[in-house]
This record gives sequence, structure tokens and C-alpha cells, in this order.
Amino acid sequence: MSLAPAVPFTWQDAGWTLAVAILCNVSCALLGCYLVLRRLSLLGDAISHSVLPGIALAFLLTQRISGWPIILGAMLLGLLTTLLTQTVTQLGKVAEDASMGVVFTSLFALGVLLMSSETVRNVDIDASCVLYGLIETVSVNRVTWLGLRVPQALLTLGPMMLLTIAFVLLLWKELKLASFDPALATALGFNAGGIHYLLMAMVAAVTVASFEAVGSILVVAMLIVPAATAHLLTDRLHWMMVVAVMVGIVSALMGYLITRYVSTSLAGMMAVMAGLQFALAVFLAPRHGVLSKIRRNTLLAVRIRREDLLAWLYRREEQAAQPVPMGLTESPASVQGLLGKLAVLSARSQGLIVQQGERVQLTEAGRREAVIVVRSHRLWEAFLTENLDLPLDHLHEPAEQMEHFIGPALQQEITAQLGQPERDPHGKVIPRS
Repeated sequence: MSLAPAVPFTWQDAGWTLAVAILCNVSCALLGCYLVLRRLSLLGDAISHSVLPGIALAFLLTQRISGWPIILGAMLLGLLTTLLTQTVTQLGKVAEDASMGVVFTSLFALGVLLMSSETVRNVDIDASCVLYGLIETVSVNRVTWLGLRVPQALLTLGPMMLLTIAFVLLLWKELKLASFDPALATALGFNAGGIHYLLMAMVAAVTVASFEAVGSILVVAMLIVPAATAHLLTDRLHWMMVVAVMVGIVSALMGYLITRYVSTSLAGMMAVMAGLQFALAVFLAPRHGVLSKIRRNTLLAVRIRREDLLAWLYRREEQAAQPVPMGLTESPASVQGLLGKLAVLSARSQGLIVQQGERVQLTEAGRREAVIVVRSHRLWEAFLTENLDLPLDHLHEPAEQMEHFIGPALQQEITAQLGQPERDPHGKVIPRS
């Protein structure tokens, strides 16, 4: 296993390395938000690979291995990738993901061939550097700028980050509208197609500007993972961008700190740190996280079982039955088991049921809650009979499910439509809430 060059140990070199990493991650994170929202993550991957022939062609024309000609060549190839993908999809009658695979692999292979040619191979342009990056050594390759010795990569990534920020701010409304509703953007007079190509051009430019830092492969992680993480944590675009930028910065800082003690690729460790943050967001995101979904589903299940318990107790009261034993051994199956026990504890803690000796009965608050559930059940049975003409033995099960999701507004609407019914199809009184 080959290890990357040792990470710089001087504070100055460390600062320059982190500055380059942060500039790269911020630019990628901002544009990545639009790729994620537009479901174009794979297209970002395609562009990051297909710009390789643009780099080689730009060198053959200018005999320069860095600077804006290289970035311009990459932007043109990025636009070509987008155009060819849409053309193959339309003319070839294939799915968009398949056309992406055809286009970017073909262009990437062409780029590898061009970079392996005799003309390009004789200069200092390393295919492995383009593929994997070499951020560990960016502080070594310095130039003089305003009297300071700064990394050359900084003079590329710095302006690129500013250009990215300006692009987002100037086209904020257009990009937002085109990302969420391209058809509406077109109807309002915005050129959604032109905005799409501008975005792809910017992605290509940021991608090639980041080659020296993270390479064409790992730049995909910087484009997609921070934005995907932010998308799990917020539903607001401006906050999504802020969170994505913070994820990118944390990835750079944590990746650098770890590689100070583990001899490995800094760009690779940055991508790993971004992936770990995404994994945490998958589990801990307040709305879309796995744990939050489990919590919501559990609370919903407990609520349904608690309402089933209250409704059952209310029906026993209607039948003038004796108070129920505290063990609830006669209770319906829906309030048995672990969730059933949690439902009983919930009802007891909220003061909806009360224990008297070894027996349990509804409190006034519990009876009010039970009336709402039973009323919803019987109204829905009446609604089904009126509108679907279902047999009586087919009414209970759908009403049993719907009774937990019929709020006061829907109750009033059903009541008005049915003409203020007093009894359900079985002849039972529909209680007033």
C-alpha cells in the first residue's frame, strides 16, 4: 500500500493546506446543493470525469498545465457532456442515467488516452495527480502575490470560490426557481435551459480548479456529500447551503488533523470525514433521520393504541359494564404487548384513566378524548354507508383505521354533508364532542 507524502508540520504550511482545502470544499458545497436538489448528482460525477480531455486539449493548444485556459477547456467539456447526455437520451431512446454512463466513460477514456500520449507525457502533468489529487504538497508550490509567497492553488481556488459565490448570489432567484420547478421558471420567462447549462459550466470549472487539491474522483464527494448531508438536516435552501459549507469545512479540518497522525491521503480522509457526517445525519437528522422516524412512528403507534384503549373503555361505559380490571386482560389486541403497555402508561401519566383499587376507568379528560375517537369512528361508518353503500360487516375495519386521523374540521365537514346524523349505521348513538 502506497502512502501519501507526509503532511506539513509547520504552522504556515498547515494553514496554507487548510486554506486550499476549505476553498475547494466551499465552492463544491455551494454548487452541490443545486445538483442534489435537481437530482443531478450523477451528472456531477460525469462532468468530473469527462473534463479530462478538455484539460489535455487545452494544454495541447496553450502548452500550459495550469491557469484559466485549462479551466475554460474543462467548462467547454462540461457543457459538451451535458449536451451529449441529453442528445443521446432523446435520439437513442435510452434512460438518462444510461446516456450519462455512455458519455462520461467515453470522454474519460479519451482524456486518459490524450494524457498518455507522447506530447502530454513529456511534460509535468501526472494522470494520478489529476485523478487522486495531491493536496499534501500544495504549500510547496508557491508563487509571489502581493509580496507574499502563497500556494499557486490558492490563486486558482480563491477566485473560483468568489466566482461561485457571485454566481449563486446574482442568479439566486433563477437558480432556485429552476431547481424546484423548471416548468414554472420557463412559464415566467426564465431560460431554464440556459440556467442549467450555466450551472453545469460552473460545476466543470470548480471541478478542474479542484483537481490539484482533491483530484477528479474525490471531487465528486466534495460536490455531493456535504450537500446531501445538509439536505437531510434542513428544507430551506439558504440554510442548506450554510450547512453544506460547514460540513465541507469540518471535513477539511478533521481530515487534516487525522492525517497528521495517520499517513494516508488527505483528500481521501476529507471525503471519509464528509461521509461520516452524512452517516450521522442519516441517523440523527431531526426530521429525516432514522432515529427521528423511529421515534415518530413509535409515538404514533402508542397514540393509536392509547386512543383504542380510551374508545374501548367508553364503549364499556355505554354498555353499563363494570369498571375494567387493572390488568386489562379483556382489552382488545391492539392494546396488548409492549406498545400496549406503553399506551396504558401514557394514558395514566396524562390523567386519562384512573385506578380505583384493582380497577380502571376513564377520567373526565379521558372521556372527552374517547368521545372524539368514537365520534370519528361512527361518523366514518355513516360516511361509508352513504357514499359507498358498503355492507354493515365491512364498515368497522376501515373506520377503525381512519378514526385516529379525523380532526375536528373533517368531523364538521362530514357532519354537514350527512345532515347532522345522530346514529351510525349500526344504530349506535354518535356522541357529541
